[in-house]
Amino acid sequence: MARLFGTDGVRGLANDTLTPELALRLSTAAAHVLLEKRAAGVARPLALVGRDPRASGEMLEAAVVAGLTSAGVDVLRVGVLPTPAVAFLTGTHGADLGVMLSASHNAMPDNGVKFFARAGHKLEDAIEDDIEARLDEQWERPTGAEVGRARDGSEGLETYVSHVVGSAPARLDGLKIVVDGANGAASTASPDALRRLGADVVAINTEPDGLNINDNCGSTHIESLQDAVLRVHADAGVAHDGDADRCLAVDAAGNVVDGDQILGVLALAMHERGTLRHDTVVSTVMSNEGFRVAMRAAGITVQDTAVGDRYVLEKMKANGYSLGGEQSGHVILLDHATTGDGVLTAVHLLARVAATGKSLGELAATVERLPQRLINVPDVDKTRVVSDPAIAAAVSQAETDLGQTGRVLLRQSGTEPLVRVMVEAASQERADDVARALADVVAAELAL
Repeated sequence: MARLFGTDGVRGLANDTLTPELALRLSTAAAHVLLEKRAAGVARPLALVGRDPRASGEMLEAAVVAGLTSAGVDVLRVGVLPTPAVAFLTGTHGADLGVMLSASHNAMPDNGVKFFARAGHKLEDAIEDDIEARLDEQWERPTGAEVGRARDGSEGLETYVSHVVGSAPARLDGLKIVVDGANGAASTASPDALRRLGADVVAINTEPDGLNINDNCGSTHIESLQDAVLRVHADAGVAHDGDADRCLAVDAAGNVVDGDQILGVLALAMHERGTLRHDTVVSTVMSNEGFRVAMRAAGITVQDTAVGDRYVLEKMKANGYSLGGEQSGHVILLDHATTGDGVLTAVHLLARVAATGKSLGELAATVERLPQRLINVPDVDKTRVVSDPAIAAAVSQAETDLGQTGRVLLRQSGTEPLVRVMVEAASQERADDVARALADVVAAELAL
């Protein structure tokens, strides 16, 4: 049986694979697992529950709150907020548990349940496995005054935005910035934070209606941001995904600045300020080789992890590093956040532009990307990608053909039913050809 938790919580088609019943069971089991770790005799347990604007979030929020209160947990509903805001508020409120309802960059019909432990950190795999194992356990239900209570909190957005603004290394006066909110959870927070720092902000896709989240907008559809930056003659643009734990950018010429380049710009800035602990940055195996080359040239060590910002965070915490991230735009600034934070990333990236007087394009050019092609192969049995002999043979042949001029990486998505095929090569044409050929093999071998 496949593991219920993926790389970022439990996701599925809302009211189909991710039902209110499952959300209730998950929240109850999570309460039992995490509350067992509390010290005896402390105050009543508290959980924060937030969500992105998806229509199904209203339904799932009700189920999660019911599950938590039935387990004797008091609940603070913080409403529509970015995932990193829920993580941050879980810490500032001293809550035992944080719950975020979001499917991040996925299309609107999907939704997800993410948990945060005390202090706002994502759960370790072993804890998630424990929650999954206890979904159907028998337990003694509290009654009377022992049943949890639920209330609404409206101050979360202000608390979070003030925190992000207060972390900025420089003001943004004089910069004209386009913000694409993906009609998601950062539609208010991101423009507000940048305006408070002095930027002239043009906001697009910041009118969520519950149905339009990630709909041809945001970090997974960055073309609208490119068009807007050129149309209004902005200095730069930033794009988030539905729950705002990602940030990608666009320079004044309309060129995309990806997560590797953003990570490189921030690493160099922190290295210069002396805040890049151990002169090390953490990235994943998906990072472009050009990023590693640029970091080595600057005297910065790169540590790799498996794909997923949770694994980046684990390595950062274990070794005392202060910066890590992914090509997709998940960036963790551990001095200010416990998880990937798109709004925080945008503020620090643009602060570097303001502080240096250089354009975003100039700063991003420090990371000269090796030509790369990523193809997502959908509707396949992703669990067999590492064991299929025909795929293994095709990968081996591709690696032999590329030699020292490139590399191949195949991995199953942790949140969607697809396999990602990534190829780097000496030329874009070569990367495209090899990636397409491997994608065809994956589609043929693993077709459902």
